[in-house]
Amino acid sequence: MDWILVTNDDGVEVPSLPALARAIAALGPIRVVVPDGERSWVGKAITRYQPVRVQVVERDGIEMHAVSGYPADCVQLGIHALFDRPPRLVVSGINAGYNHGSAYIQSSGTVGAALEAAIAGIDALALSTQSRTRAWTEWRAWSLRPESTPMWERLAAVAADIAAPLLAGTPQGIILNVNLPDEADPATPRRLTRVADVGYDRLFSRVADGEYRHDYRGYLNHFSPPEGTDVQASAEGCVAITPLRAIHTGVLPEGLRAALGL
Repeated sequence: MDWILVTNDDGVEVPSLPALARAIAALGPIRVVVPDGERSWVGKAITRYQPVRVQVVERDGIEMHAVSGYPADCVQLGIHALFDRPPRLVVSGINAGYNHGSAYIQSSGTVGAALEAAIAGIDALALSTQSRTRAWTEWRAWSLRPESTPMWERLAAVAADIAAPLLAGTPQGIILNVNLPDEADPATPRRLTRVADVGYDRLFSRVADGEYRHDYRGYLNHFSPPEGTDVQASAEGCVAITPLRAIHTGVLPEGLRAALGL
């Protein structure tokens, strides 16, 4: 029987997880494999030199596998090691914080989990949300408290509606990166977008001699116009749906090719 793997990068304890698991379970059998704590900003990292521990726990009546490694570890284990057959679909999220634009997408553990699924030829959905009206630090703290559960349940219902069409047909390693405004509901406009060409500036602040701490403050550099992008759609309150591909061969400008003797 086909089943769906649910994962995230925010860990086993966040209120978004039971809400998403229950909503996706309406589409078919699920299994939940997630990090045992937050693993944000790790991209598609894979644990190599340490053993990865897996513990079966229960949250809100849902069996979950809590993993000591990264989100991509969770997907790798869920596809190849923990169960008798691979999933039909991987659903990753819902992340607290947008994962849109090239810089964020390449850094995101949420998207990294989806990339690991695509490498195995399995379709994947990466989901993220953020407030357009509340300050990030205030909203982030609130989103981790139990009183945020109604928001997560509403967003999870939208996520399940987007996931459903991916269960039709033959798996092709499709990745959909979806950014939902935190006020999204079934009536919120959806927009097919491309990845915004953006970068971030300084990530670390000095705290002592030879010691620096992650201290990102939301800097965003646009390297090309934002029209038609995931960043613009999110800013305008739409659900941004962006098809992604794992890394493929790029194109060298003619001048650089000549300089390299190619």
